[in-house]
Amino acid sequence: MTAFKPLVFSGVQPTGNLHLGNYLGALTKFVALQDSHDCIYCVVDMHSITAQLVHADLIEQTRSITAAFLASGIDPKKHIVFNQSRVPQHAELAWIFNCVARIGWMNRMTQFKDKAGKDRENASLGLLAYPSLMAADILVYRATHVPVGDDQKQHLELTRDIATKFNNDFSGRIADLGIGVDMMNGDEKVNGFFPLTEPLIEGPATRVMSLRDGTKKMSKSDPSDLSRINLTDDADEISKKIRKAKTDPEALPSELDGLKDRPEAENLVGIFAALSGVTREQVIADFGGQQFSVFKPALAELAVEKLAPISAEMRRISDDRAYVDAVLRDGGERAGALAEATMKDVRRIVGFLH
Repeated sequence: MTAFKPLVFSGVQPTGNLHLGNYLGALTKFVALQDSHDCIYCVVDMHSITAQLVHADLIEQTRSITAAFLASGIDPKKHIVFNQSRVPQHAELAWIFNCVARIGWMNRMTQFKDKAGKDRENASLGLLAYPSLMAADILVYRATHVPVGDDQKQHLELTRDIATKFNNDFSGRIADLGIGVDMMNGDEKVNGFFPLTEPLIEGPATRVMSLRDGTKKMSKSDPSDLSRINLTDDADEISKKIRKAKTDPEALPSELDGLKDRPEAENLVGIFAALSGVTREQVIADFGGQQFSVFKPALAELAVEKLAPISAEMRRISDDRAYVDAVLRDGGERAGALAEATMKDVRRIVGFLH
C-alpha cells in the first residue's frame, strides 16, 4: 500500500444535552464533511466514565447524542454512526498505546490538569490515560483526518506522537510483514502502519460563549440553563434565552474593532454570523449603531429558524428508540469489522499469538 485511504473520525461524549456551541463548533462540520470524505462518527461512551464513573442515564444520553447526529443531517447509511463501547477493539488498542505513550506525555495534557484540579492524586487513572484511548479511537480505523476545536489540538498532537513512536518502535516488524504504508514524517520518507492524522480546521473557528458570561465557553455543565441554547429547546425557549442573554447598554459598533472588551456583544454577533453563514463584518455592517432591542429579536428569529426544526427532528428521533438502537447496532457492526481488520495486523506487529 502506498497511501492511506482518506477517512474522517470524530466523537462526542454522552454527557448532558448538546447545545448551540456543539452544533456550530462540531455538528455542522460533521455534516459538511460527508460530501467530501468517508466518515465515522462515534458516541464515546467509554470516555464518559473517565471523570464520572456512575451515570444514572448513560444509555439515554447515548441515544440523545445519536439523535442529535441524525437530526443535524448525518447519514448513517452512507457513513458510520455507533457508540464506542460496542467495539472492544478501541480498548484493546488503547492498552497497547498505554505501553507506547510516556507518563510525561500524559502529565503535560492541559485537559487533565484542568479536570483533575488540585487533587490530581485522587483523579482516576482513566482520566490520565484519556488521550491514549482517544488515539486508539482514531487509529483503530487508521483515520487520516479529525475535525478538532482548540481544546482538542493537543490530544491530536499526542495521537501523532503515539503513531510515530509505534511506527518507529516496530519499523522492522512492519517491514518484515509487508503491511506498511509509504508516508512522510517531516522531510523523511518512512514506512509506517499508522497514519499521522491531520486536523481538519476549515474556516474561522466558531467559539460560542455563555449567554450569561461572554468570557466563558457555552457549557453543558453550567448550572444556569439560561447560559446555553440546548438542541432540545423548542422555539419559545430559544427565543426566551436570546432575549434574556446578557448584554451591555451600548449600541452595536459600526466597526468590528468596536467589539473589543465587549465579550457579550462579540458573542451574539458571532452567533448571528455563524447561523446566517456570513462574516461578522457583514453583521456589523447590517446592524452597526442599532440597540440590542433591535438586534436581539432579529437574532432570536434567526436562531429559531435554524434550530427549531433540528430540535423538533431530534425529539422525534429520540422517541423512536428502536430506530436509534438499530442505527447504533448497524454502525457498531460495520465499525467493528474495520477495527478488527486493523487489530489483526497490530497483534501480528506486536507479537501476540492468535
